[in-house]
Amino acid sequence: MERSAELFAEAKRYIPGGVNSPVRSFAKVGGNPVFFKRGEGAWLIDEDGNRYVDYVSSWGPIIVGHAHPKILEVLKEAITNGLSFGAPTEVETLLVKKIQ
Repeated sequence: MERSAELFAEAKRYIPGGVNSPVRSFAKVGGNPVFFKRGEGAWLIDEDGNRYVDYVSSWGPIIVGHAHPKILEVLKEAITNGLSFGAPTEVETLLVKKIQ
């Protein structure tokens, strides 16, 4: 976890506690957080190349796993329209209808 330690030291210079909010509790349990580089299906790969089973799945939204080919295909198509508008869109209504 050498690379994670380096990244954590750098992050602490700019981010409160050196981590985003879900993992700020690392300060209370000791040790350093693992910095991840990528995900593949049910796996996470850290900055040093170690593989972990991702039991968190981004708190639920990655139910089909990381970098799922169909999801990537749909995302690539969607981002050609823009990333965020700060205004209503038809797509958000379609999403809510599916959820309900």
